[in-house]
Amino acid sequence: MIEDALVILVWALVVAGIGFWLGLVYGQENAGRLCAEEKVEDLRAQLKHAPVPLQERQLREMRSVLNDAHKHILTVSKGLEKQPR
Repeated sequence: MIEDALVILVWALVVAGIGFWLGLVYGQENAGRLCAEEKVEDLRAQLKHAPVPLQERQLREMRSVLNDAHKHILTVSKGLEKQPR
């Protein structure tokens, strides 16, 4: 009878240990997920403020490239018009 009680006690401790371990793992995963969600929200908030300067810089770069291309095209087309007749 004592042996049966001992087996039940050992199994109860094993089950409690497994439950405790699963609780720790789930708690860490849940905490990591919550931290990641907070970081995503922070990045979204930063993104709402970031596009204006980013777009302006990209537009300035595109404008300078187009101006450079226009200068080259204009030079070539003027060169074609000045050919001897």
